[in-house]
Amino acid sequence: MGAPLRIGCLVDDADPEQSAAYDWCESRFDAVARCRPESFDPTEYDVLWWHRVDPVDPAMVSDGGPLSTFVRDGGTLLLTLAAMTAVEPLGFDGVGPDAVGWAEVTDPTGPLWKRLYADHPIAAGFDTLRVHTRGAGVTAPYARYETVAPTDGDVLASTARGDHDAVAERSVVSWQPGAGRVVGIGSALSFRQPTHDICRGNRETLVANAISFLADEETVPLTGRPKDSTTLSAMRDRLGEDPHRPGYHVTPPANWLNDPNGLVHWNGRYHVFYQYNPTGPFHGTIHWGHAVSDDLVHWEDRPVALSPSPDGPDRDGCWSGCTVDDDGVATILYTGGRGTEQLPCLATSTDESLTSWVKDPENPVIDELPAEPEVLRTEDWDGEFRDHCVWREDGVWHQLIGAGMEGGGGAALLYVSTDLREWTYRGPILTGDRDSAGTVWECPELLNFGERQLLHVSNYEDVMYFLGQYDDGKFTVERRGKLDHGDFYAPQSMWTDDGRTLTWGWVQEARDVGAQWDAGWSGSLSVPRELTLAEDGGLRQRPAAALTELRGEGDHRENLRLRGEEGCELDVQSRQFELKATVRLEDADAVELRVLETPDGEEQTPIRYTAASEVVVDRTQASTAPEATTDSQRMTVTPYDAPLSLHAFVDGSIVEVFANERHCLTSRVYPERTDATGISLAATGGTATVTGLDCWELGSAWRS
Repeated sequence: MGAPLRIGCLVDDADPEQSAAYDWCESRFDAVARCRPESFDPTEYDVLWWHRVDPVDPAMVSDGGPLSTFVRDGGTLLLTLAAMTAVEPLGFDGVGPDAVGWAEVTDPTGPLWKRLYADHPIAAGFDTLRVHTRGAGVTAPYARYETVAPTDGDVLASTARGDHDAVAERSVVSWQPGAGRVVGIGSALSFRQPTHDICRGNRETLVANAISFLADEETVPLTGRPKDSTTLSAMRDRLGEDPHRPGYHVTPPANWLNDPNGLVHWNGRYHVFYQYNPTGPFHGTIHWGHAVSDDLVHWEDRPVALSPSPDGPDRDGCWSGCTVDDDGVATILYTGGRGTEQLPCLATSTDESLTSWVKDPENPVIDELPAEPEVLRTEDWDGEFRDHCVWREDGVWHQLIGAGMEGGGGAALLYVSTDLREWTYRGPILTGDRDSAGTVWECPELLNFGERQLLHVSNYEDVMYFLGQYDDGKFTVERRGKLDHGDFYAPQSMWTDDGRTLTWGWVQEARDVGAQWDAGWSGSLSVPRELTLAEDGGLRQRPAAALTELRGEGDHRENLRLRGEEGCELDVQSRQFELKATVRLEDADAVELRVLETPDGEEQTPIRYTAASEVVVDRTQASTAPEATTDSQRMTVTPYDAPLSLHAFVDGSIVEVFANERHCLTSRVYPERTDATGISLAATGGTATVTGLDCWELGSAWRS
């Protein structure tokens, strides 16, 4: 038998909670001693444990002091409850927990483990991601990250409170300072107050696991930040068996994705940045994720491009923005968030791979809201004022910022500059009616198609677009519509070297927060869409031609007659495919293309084209999972010829439909059964003809 594990319990006051915890430790382990954090012999201990209910006074410890040196030289440290606040004065993290105090525990509470870390040694012995370690009915201390994220630590767990997943209350964090390791567990670990047997047993198992993990020299993959490309790919691989995870759409390696940002074709490579939360699959503490491609088809993860600065105007998040070429220097304009302020910030790239970025020391580059029109103030924000579209015209930079107006609707506000740093306000180029176009316009983008310009905005619900004439700071609307009629939001475009305009949008989830947490990831981008003007001046949307390179085995049919309920099954069975069909209804009421279908039809997602000129994605039987949305989504289509041209991309949980290259509907569905891979067609109420059909299985976009 080896030598007993030597544990040093750091004592700094006469706190009864601290004493109760250390009494338990002495009853559980054989070699436990109590010592002072400012004076101890580092050779005497394998693990140090600091447990306290009050925040650590920065005067007690310092970076370079005994405790910091012990860890950086290879020692290990467990910080529980408010002792976790020591990570900032010790120099282990630029940001300490921002939520520290006492709160009434109204429901059983404990760690909500991330899917990535379900097999972490600290979680050993638990058969669920939701582990209650503190029963209800007491007032207990806590320390957590809520509105900010650790800059150097990796979040292992948030908080489970009864049946509620408090995903933003990040309570278990791992750090790797120097050669050492640190674990913080900031809540639901009080020892002095009694609790029922299940919570007490879970609490004791959790702390014992943490101590044993820290004493073990074996490292655990995927813990520690920042993460390089190799580690990000490893995260992606760990979640790769999820049948709902898209294979050829751009997704985060894990955790959260929302708006596409900073899209740019730079030195022949396609760069897609996106809103990313590295701490879990939920919206919060936003960074900029990064993926690159040489061909628009195969993608590679790159390190996080932008992270919040602890002392900067973007402390609470680096939100949406764009990339421009400033005389050969890639430059980002983005919204920084801190407290109730959101203001424009700037960063420049220091390398041609666009991996490293330096923020302007004068951020924010616009430090106050415009006076006219008065920007809408809300409970959350001093002003609804964010997101950027920047272009250069006649030697002058122009910038659109999305906003809402007091007493009105959304607006796209114009600024001009000669250097991207000093901006002059010119007023709105277009304002909207609250009832018809939304209260706030997010993510405005102005695209120039020569004879006409296109302005699109996202209004919390829809992506509205306006076609017309932009001249001298004003936009005159000639046509309007929706860019997509489904789970599609906040699009942004890229101008390629060969003159194309390619657009991606955020494909939102349609299942509840708990299901997203359990999956370990949330969000996707659409396939790239090429935008052009049609011959009649309307907007045309087509999937990028490069996607054909993903095609594998296929099925081809011609002049397929569909009568009544007689279905036709395709030879392709897959959750990852592309389908093109030309449909003529004749006297049928509708034609259904049923995808993700089980053999018995229990799960199926019909894409229905009706005689009322509607395309409907019917989700009523798409999934047997109760957490998945079941409402149907629909759009009106205007056939320009007698038949309908239907182009669909199905990818795990995404159904992305293009009709007549004019109308788009993107939907999310989550079939549970492994045999939900069928594809079939049928007509209802009469006869229809599919004059041509091709279906191909599609490969993965991610390089292994």
